[in-house]
Order: sequence, then structure tokens, then C-alpha cells
Amino acid sequence: MAASEYPVKSEILARVMQTNPVVIRRILGRLRDCDLVRSEKGHGGGWTLACNLEVVTLRDIHVALGAPGLIAIGNRNETPSCLVEKAVNAALNDTFKEAEALLLDRFGRVTLATLSTEFHAGMLRHRGRNRQEHAHEER
Repeated sequence: MAASEYPVKSEILARVMQTNPVVIRRILGRLRDCDLVRSEKGHGGGWTLACNLEVVTLRDIHVALGAPGLIAIGNRNETPSCLVEKAVNAALNDTFKEAEALLLDRFGRVTLATLSTEFHAGMLRHRGRNRQEHAHEER
């Protein structure tokens, strides 16, 4: 969306991200609620960015999306009767909290501008490889 001068339809975003447009609209709706994107209805409508890429971080996006859990593993039993399992759970809980804090700290240091720059650099490298492969095929 940052590179487009026109609103981008959720169907196009969904195709690029290989998901359903409903999923994209749901996500973008939450981002709109936090004033990170705008939506325009009707012919020529779609989604546009409403934020400064230099300021907004991955942590801001994470919070806008409801701060979903970052670590998918957890305790097998949250209220075990076994004392060993209780001790293991306590140790794991502290470790999970520390890991999540580290992730959130890192998310807070990655701006959307950084991601945009890295994306465009990757696109240039990808195009360069494709040109080299194509030139090699023509020989």
C-alpha cells in the first residue's frame, strides 16, 4: 500500500498474501480502528495507509491487532496436581514471559519504514536474479 498512489482493494492484497479477502478486511478493519489505514468505498475504493511509516512499529501493529499471543507453546496443564509439573510450569512461565518481552521490545524497534526499505531491496535483488536467469536462457 505504501508504494501505491491509489487505494488497494482487499482482493488484491489477499491474492498477494495468499489468503481470503475476508481475512484481509478483518485485519485492516482493526488497523483502521487505530487510524493506521483508511478505507474508501465504491468504484476506485480500497485501502490506503494513514500513518507515518517512520513512526509506526511492529509493536504498534501487534497492539492494533489485539496483542495476540506471540508464543504458541505453553503448559500442558495449567493447574497440575503434580509438584514436579508445578515447578516446571513456573519455570516455563517465567521463560515464556521473558521471551515475549524480548520479542515485544524488538517489535518496538522495527518501523514500517524499515520493512518497506527491506522489501524494496529484496524486490530489486529478485528482479536482478530474474534478469540474469533470463539472459542465461537466451544464450
